[in-house]
Amino acid sequence: MKENSIVKYLQLQGAVIVYSLSTVAANCASKYDFLSFGWMGFFALEFVALAIYAVIWQQVIKKFQLSVAYANKAITLMWSMLWNFIIFSNGITPKKVIGVMIVIAGVIVMNSSDKEGKEIE
Repeated sequence: MKENSIVKYLQLQGAVIVYSLSTVAANCASKYDFLSFGWMGFFALEFVALAIYAVIWQQVIKKFQLSVAYANKAITLMWSMLWNFIIFSNGITPKKVIGVMIVIAGVIVMNSSDKEGKEIE
């Protein structure tokens, strides 16, 4: 894989990481009463994360076939599982790991089909 391709895939994963952080804000908001100060703060943070994601995503998808970009978005499951473990101390079970591995395998398959020179330059 060319260095330029690696940078593009890192940008794509950066967008996915920002998107996954919106779920962290949503989870934090759910711990507060509806329309309380804490709920509104985390809801606003979720909105900001989604706005940042939307801008990054629009720039990143110009560099990929849409099918490849959306397949990579599935990695959100892995990042969400990681954030839940780190921030909320939720356990990682073997079933979750197997599920994420299946998703990653699918993303690898989609990305390997992109190596055939079909990337948008």
